[in-house]
Amino acid sequence: MGFRPNRRTSRFLLGSGVVLVLAATNGPAVYDFASEKYHAYEIDQPEYKARNGQWQLVDVPEKYRINTIHAALLHTGKVLLIAGSGNNAKMFDAKTFRTVLWDPVKNTFENVETPADLFCAGHTQLPDGNLLVAGGTQRYESLKGDVEKAGGLMIVYNENPDKPKTLPAGTRFTGQETGKTFESQVSLVVPRAKKTTDPKTGKVKVTASSARVYVEATEKGEEHQTGAQDQYRISGLKGDEKKNVYGIAQKLSFDKKDFQGIKDAYEFDPVAEKYIKVDPMGEARWYPTLTTLEDGKVLSVSGLDEIGQVVPGKNEVYDPKTKKWRYLPKSRFFPTYPALFLADDGRLFYTGSNAGYGPDDRGREPGLWDLDSNEFTKVPGMSDPDVLETSMSVLLPPAQDQKYMVLGGGGVGESEKATDRTRLADLKAPDPRFVDGPKLYEKARYPTSVILPDDKVLTTNGSGDYRGKGDSNVLKASLYDPKSNKFESAAAPLVGRNYHSGGLLLPDGRVMTFGSDSLFADKANSKLATFEQSIELYTPPYLHQGGERPELRDPNGGRSSVRLGGKTKFSSKDAASIKRMRLMRPGAFTHVTNVEQRSVALDFERTEGGVEVTLPKNPALVPPGWYMVVAVDDRGVPSEAVWVHVPVSEDAPTRKTTAEIPAAAH
Repeated sequence: MGFRPNRRTSRFLLGSGVVLVLAATNGPAVYDFASEKYHAYEIDQPEYKARNGQWQLVDVPEKYRINTIHAALLHTGKVLLIAGSGNNAKMFDAKTFRTVLWDPVKNTFENVETPADLFCAGHTQLPDGNLLVAGGTQRYESLKGDVEKAGGLMIVYNENPDKPKTLPAGTRFTGQETGKTFESQVSLVVPRAKKTTDPKTGKVKVTASSARVYVEATEKGEEHQTGAQDQYRISGLKGDEKKNVYGIAQKLSFDKKDFQGIKDAYEFDPVAEKYIKVDPMGEARWYPTLTTLEDGKVLSVSGLDEIGQVVPGKNEVYDPKTKKWRYLPKSRFFPTYPALFLADDGRLFYTGSNAGYGPDDRGREPGLWDLDSNEFTKVPGMSDPDVLETSMSVLLPPAQDQKYMVLGGGGVGESEKATDRTRLADLKAPDPRFVDGPKLYEKARYPTSVILPDDKVLTTNGSGDYRGKGDSNVLKASLYDPKSNKFESAAAPLVGRNYHSGGLLLPDGRVMTFGSDSLFADKANSKLATFEQSIELYTPPYLHQGGERPELRDPNGGRSSVRLGGKTKFSSKDAASIKRMRLMRPGAFTHVTNVEQRSVALDFERTEGGVEVTLPKNPALVPPGWYMVVAVDDRGVPSEAVWVHVPVSEDAPTRKTTAEIPAAAH
């Protein structure tokens, strides 16, 4: 007897037929959907997370979403997110500058009043826990063809040895030969002329001082440009000033205008949660690197100046006590955002990593820089030296080993070149040189690397082309183990991130990533992209091991202060299982640059009810400031961090600098 389906079976078969037809016509879509569902299921399994970790997106309310360019972990546990104008010319023109303070524990946000366009500034942690932010944007770039007014560099001279001359923004300069008039875009102070007396003849010699300012024609149109050098009269001057103060300019034209920097500097106070203005730098800087030194002073290097040129090797030092800047006596040139780390012998190690601007044949070779003598000792062996721009550099943990890694990178400027190479340098070796390390997960510009408390380094994201062109974002991550010199698998991030992105270690052991500023949103490069405003959190494998985390408590409530070479105690019911103690400096990240982060191994002894740690004595190994202390157990699981303050060491050397930069130079 043949099979006769009932009504229910018929409905089932009919439904199956529809599914079969859909599968036949939409096979790839159904397969992709099923694959995505299975992948989501797989990465949420405990075994997977214990091996690879897990990524999650943070829900950022719309009113707090910004184009985060800079991020810094503060000793309050909050994260300062700085956009300034956020690479948005309309916001710059409207003077709409943004900063947001994020509490990752409570997941709360707060808008912070931002006093200037801190877009593309530099930043570093100060000894008292404030964050120094210096530089930023005076003017956005204009490509050739978009420039509406002729403009360029005006050098203003002062032949009066008795007083400086202040010229406000909007000062007019009129050419003696052409009669064409140009206006200054910012205020300017020209120092007094230098007066010297010949000891033999008694004759007095006066040497004119000079200062530079960007000027623009007062009207639009090509007829207002100039083609040769001219001397310029300055409006508003009277008497002898007309003769003593004047301008000289070469061609003032419609050539491409680069971004221009500002001299402004601020300290962000994490307790008051506001910016505090301090004395400006001697040089305007856009894309500078700031590095904290042994005595808590801060070195400021490179950047584009007030006319859009790379600062020509004039480097300066900020003193947090006086809130003033001094120049280094001798100059040294670097491309913008150079990766300059304080090495344990007090020299600065330049890994060769940089971001953005500078000639391809100057200031790019890695080496050790002695600030006092200005001697620069090259460190050879770098593979692919022509693709160091937009590479990431890390002082590998523990910092005592003085091993550095350079990861990925690309060609100079808008190059298509990218590399998956990593390079390692051991500064403890008799003759330090770079050697190749294991390959990164993929060729990547703009990778983000973050040091973890278990002595591994998370590296994530990047793109295979300039600013993600050609849909080249890399959705991959790896964990590097310095002991084995190998990369281990890590969960893939959920969001692509390239230019203007970064990441930070949080006190609870997670990693946050932010930003991304692709040029285009599609493979054909036909649709303009929007800035990625999301925050993503990575929970490393050590937080998926099951069981409790080791406990670490500060008897002083997390506000202890301990000097270098000193000891301090922490209570812990898990002291018997603690294997390592680490002192971790909070990061400050922008443009593939975070020279702040470092993890220092601490000697420790188990005590009744806890541990006692001893800090290293070397101030070059542990620059002053607030640090996170983390205990790591025999499973590799870290405790939540406890904050301690390391004051300026009495043994810290004092760097050679010139006299304070006078107010006239600002």
